[in-house]
Amino acid sequence: MKRTLITLTALLPFARMATAEPIDPGLAQQARASIEKGVAWLKAQQKENGAWSEENMPALTALPLWAIAASGQPGTEAAQKKAVDNLLGKQQPDGGFYVQQERQGAGLGNYNTCVCVTALHATGRKDLTSAILKARTYIAASQYSGDDAHAGGFGYDMNAQRRYTDLNNTFFSMDAMRRTQSVEDLRPAGERRADVHWDAALKYVEQLQSKEGDTQGGFAYNRETPGEDGKVVLRAYGSMTYAGVLSMLHAKLDKGDPRVRAAFDYASRFWTVEENPGQGQQGLFFYFNIMSRALAATGMDALPKADGAIRWREELIRKVLSMQRPDGSWANDNNRWWENDPVLSTSYALLALAFAFPSAP
Repeated sequence: MKRTLITLTALLPFARMATAEPIDPGLAQQARASIEKGVAWLKAQQKENGAWSEENMPALTALPLWAIAASGQPGTEAAQKKAVDNLLGKQQPDGGFYVQQERQGAGLGNYNTCVCVTALHATGRKDLTSAILKARTYIAASQYSGDDAHAGGFGYDMNAQRRYTDLNNTFFSMDAMRRTQSVEDLRPAGERRADVHWDAALKYVEQLQSKEGDTQGGFAYNRETPGEDGKVVLRAYGSMTYAGVLSMLHAKLDKGDPRVRAAFDYASRFWTVEENPGQGQQGLFFYFNIMSRALAATGMDALPKADGAIRWREELIRKVLSMQRPDGSWANDNNRWWENDPVLSTSYALLALAFAFPSAP
């Protein structure tokens, strides 16, 4: 069924979007109770050595650490310390956080490092400055240069045997570097500062934004080239569109920029909390997570729509609360991107709730 394209410009100026009413106090209380229960479940799942889930993937320890730190729940200091100690034991001489694998590049060094350094920074511990700076150096060195379609982007691992990039890894890299940017001022004198080539990263991100059709304004994971004609196909979908929004904001584009506005045109047209638009139930909790982070970053409490504003905070919170299991965890029956791992989905859900509050972390 063809959707009618409705632009934000046709509704009201982006800069003058009305602020939604505060979150219902009763719902806010339910959300706090849900977060407390979810954090308690995560703490109970932590292994004695501080890790969670698959230990060859440090990101699966870093995500619950970040969720716990962002929750602001009391009594989590011991769990955080154990997780931090575990992660520090995974940091390699080159600054990356990953576990060496037999096949070069299989450790997903860039992805793991980005998630780990973000979580370490979220703890607020000043004694982690050195580890964070080393990780920033690793991430910066992972950005591709050159003049092809990969230039400016990031892949899973800087040591991969083939040249590869995608929006997800590029977003994680840009997000980690922007979130930890203040730590760069603490780098010892004489050390070379590390940063992303932001203009090149933005140029890479831009090429993944759909310019035509029903998905105009949305973002795709990568450039697909099916068939023998070599035609580039951009298959835009929900979670990647919000990743694109955050990437553009991190590159210092204003929320009134036409590229950002086009992305929110897509977000308004395909708004839902029932699925990851374009992917169904695949990656649903990551969708909740990245949507909450992107919309919170804009400071917008409402998305405009032809029939009225979308109060995204309340809609998202109600949906996430409705999916919490009696034991306090969340999980996705669809295992695409490992989301039937309750540690992963619970971490995503808790972060989505944390960012959905107006005083987001």
